Amino acid sequence: MNPYNIIKEKRDGKKLSADELAYIVDGYIAGSVPDYQMSAFLMAVLFRGLDFEETAELTRIYLDSGEQADLFDISAPKIDKHSTGGVGDKVSLVLAPLVASCGVYVPMLSGRGLGHTGGTLDKLESIPGYRTNLTLDEFEEQVRRIGVAITGQTETLVPADKKIYALRDVTATVESKPLICASIMSKKLAEGIDGLVLDVKAGSGSFTKTIEDALELAELLVQVGKQHNKKMSALLTNMSQPLGRFVGNALETVEARDFLKTSRAAQDLYDVTLALSSCALILGGIAKSYPEAKKILTQKLTDGSAYRKFIEMVEAQGGDAKKLEKLEEIHRARYIIEANSPKSGFVEDIDTELIGMFAVELGAGRKRLEDKIDPAVGFEILKKIGDYTKTGEPLLLIYANDKAKGEKIREKITYAYTISSIRQKTPDTIFYIINEKGRTRWEQKGN
Repeated sequence: MNPYNIIKEKRDGKKLSADELAYIVDGYIAGSVPDYQMSAFLMAVLFRGLDFEETAELTRIYLDSGEQADLFDISAPKIDKHSTGGVGDKVSLVLAPLVASCGVYVPMLSGRGLGHTGGTLDKLESIPGYRTNLTLDEFEEQVRRIGVAITGQTETLVPADKKIYALRDVTATVESKPLICASIMSKKLAEGIDGLVLDVKAGSGSFTKTIEDALELAELLVQVGKQHNKKMSALLTNMSQPLGRFVGNALETVEARDFLKTSRAAQDLYDVTLALSSCALILGGIAKSYPEAKKILTQKLTDGSAYRKFIEMVEAQGGDAKKLEKLEEIHRARYIIEANSPKSGFVEDIDTELIGMFAVELGAGRKRLEDKIDPAVGFEILKKIGDYTKTGEPLLLIYANDKAKGEKIREKITYAYTISSIRQKTPDTIFYIINEKGRTRWEQKGN
């Protein structure tokens, strides 16, 4: 057995055995398989794919490459949530404390921004003092003590994924569904959870642009989770426009904070968050139906329980709760620049990926791993699909610390908007739910 033959077999479309997959992954982690051979293998997988058995086996190999969280002594349900990434997606910041306030334990390992999509850890790090580098022992202790933690992947947790993912990011192999599945599920399975809720996004701001591609990924993720005896539920949600009102790290953290404090949010953000949170309560056995789950969640928002749990989590991880209250002042952009509509009409379409890329240009994301995030910069989305705008009326506001850069983006960002004379139907927020019953249109759930 050698890397050359394994690469050749996959290049030619052959199925790999468990031993062959383990040989090339373990060899890469140990240093006996060089970057150039692993890169060739990843590209072969991108073009030829892996079947379900290969994908499930690769997930297991990743999972077994390092430590796993030990939360077996917690008798209460342990449910996490994962999003495949989008623009303006701050759902985890609200969902984790909200679900935890209902009695479900939420051990959450999150990531940083990738390409045009934002990262939960980058958002949380806009809170002065907040630690996203908990050790595995600290992570476990906090989950036991307060029922929720959001932190980054440790060095010892699924190291195979960490090393291979870094290579995927620079070899144009990120989009491979089997590799995405193995990466997501290995990290989530290592958390010691009982179940997982997935937010799989489709649209211009996601990595899976079409509903068909997103459904294929969602069903693969659910199947792999079920094979590992985890309770699974996935929602297919719309990423054809930014989620909520703001794009940018501190801006989104403030938006999430205010959602938890007031129980009010932009309709699409509210709907996605409550739907995913309801799935978590049902998987955890707290509720038997979506209406029942939504009633419980709404109560926890309105009576302040969810916000108090958020503050408890922030303080447990070193964050300054008093500064969180003044976050918009601490991270105040020097310039707020209007990007105005070139004509009157209805917003027909938004190139959400382009908005995400412009956010990176402002400094809200990274072009290189060593780039520093500017937490203050981003966008306030004033017009969304179906909204009417007049010539010269702002479509969005640009929050910038570099005036020249902000002005340059202002000249280009309106190209992300398509304005039409025909009013568009407000797009669906949630398309499908995928669980043990199969695939169902979300509106059939009575939501």
